[in-house]
Amino acid sequence: MLYSEFTAMNTHILLAAQGAAERVAQGFEKTREYIAAREVQFTRFQETSELMQLNRAAGTWFNASPELFDVVQQAYELHYQTESLFDPSILNALEHAGYDVSMDIVRTRGASQAPASAAMRGNFRATVFLPSPRAIWLAPGTRLDLGGIAKGWIAEHAAQCLADDANACAVNAGGDLFAHGVPSEGAWKVALEDPQDPEKTLALLRVPQGAVATSSITKRRWKQGSVERHHLIDPRTGLPAATDWLSVTVIAPHAAVAEVFAKSLLIAGSRQAQEIASHRDDIEFIAVDQDGKLWGSPHAKEYLESKTQN
Repeated sequence: MLYSEFTAMNTHILLAAQGAAERVAQGFEKTREYIAAREVQFTRFQETSELMQLNRAAGTWFNASPELFDVVQQAYELHYQTESLFDPSILNALEHAGYDVSMDIVRTRGASQAPASAAMRGNFRATVFLPSPRAIWLAPGTRLDLGGIAKGWIAEHAAQCLADDANACAVNAGGDLFAHGVPSEGAWKVALEDPQDPEKTLALLRVPQGAVATSSITKRRWKQGSVERHHLIDPRTGLPAATDWLSVTVIAPHAAVAEVFAKSLLIAGSRQAQEIASHRDDIEFIAVDQDGKLWGSPHAKEYLESKTQN
């Protein structure tokens, strides 16, 4: 197995591939270029990005690229499938909680203080799509953050790009992994990290071609004044989610689906997760609670190779 590691989308990227070394090296280079191009397109931290142009056009029709149209349309479908627990129109709430610049800056500079007024909530359900001209209409005042779903979408398309030069490959973008093909070992091994100690692995998963995504409330955290915040916004309250789980890992055919359901099930917690997950028959999930205990969907244990205390 050959590897390439770098930083993009404000996270760690790992490319893995099997094949002829020269072809794989060529594939790594093309894949890095692809990820860089999509990052510039979907980021909310650059006013010139296509996403921010769409946000500024709210209330009018916006002619989108094929990539942006696809991501927003998938987001709309998944918004309904998760009973609105996934809602990309929480950008105002994220900024209100102090996540108004990249996480590196938040951690270095500290979070900005929340204004006195409550964060205005968007109306993602009012979004309209015209497929033929690839036009999107956002309701006035609606602003999208596509960070998570775009990261998953990029990981899957990047893996498909890399597959042109590899026998089998995988792209892991900060916990959003998509594998194309099956390695010579017979399956991809994915570590289930202890959300309270990244140096520890709670279990090893064996997964075939497809996606694995993990969402956690323990990594992207910051202080806003005296209040501790995290990036996982509950759309029902507009505040960082209060959940009895620390992380959720989802196995699914597609990375955007895995990413969205990982976040949604984490917000739902133990009381509502099974109900939300039942809306799709092609996903399995494993959750980690505050005591490090594993919970999961009925067939999730089929992916567990072993449990470990390392």
